[in-house]
Amino acid sequence: MTKVDAKMVGKLRRESGAPMMDCKRALDESGGDWDKAHDILRMKGLKSADSKAGREATEGRVFSYIHSDMKTGVLLEIDCETDFVARNEDFVEFGHDLCLHLAFAKPPYLTREDVPADEVEKERSHQLEKVREQMGDRPQEIQEKAVEGRMNKFFEDRCFLEQKFVKDDKASIEQMVKAQIGKIGENLIVKRFQVFVVGS
Repeated sequence: MTKVDAKMVGKLRRESGAPMMDCKRALDESGGDWDKAHDILRMKGLKSADSKAGREATEGRVFSYIHSDMKTGVLLEIDCETDFVARNEDFVEFGHDLCLHLAFAKPPYLTREDVPADEVEKERSHQLEKVREQMGDRPQEIQEKAVEGRMNKFFEDRCFLEQKFVKDDKASIEQMVKAQIGKIGENLIVKRFQVFVVGS
């Protein structure tokens, strides 16, 4: 068990952006284990985000990014509760990070609810056929679970909020948004985006 000191608490605060006392508690609870302390702060942020989810977000800003080759551009709207947060450095940096992800990943949809029903049905039929070919001798419930797993992957590939962040594949975009809500203390809503690619 590592002895927790002020330097460790300060370092964790800089890395996570969480309040000093939360960082100290996380380090105490994890026995000084750095990764566990980060996980504790992340879970705290997710719980905090869930409690703020119903609050109205009528402020915000539109972020933009043009890639260095001048052939890919991104517009992204993130809403928040106050103009103060819309100008907050962490919020601005977060928005730019999400723009970079969009320029790299180019997902066609925001959430799985945005994917057209016929596209989902076509993919489900395709995956069901493949599973029957590959796992025809397995029980029906196992086949159904395999189809669900493949459909989750299908949505992760196409839906922005379900994708793993390009800079940290341990967290989805949705988890990152929740962590940011916990850090900033206001509800944030990723409203819409558009990726422009020359020639497409």
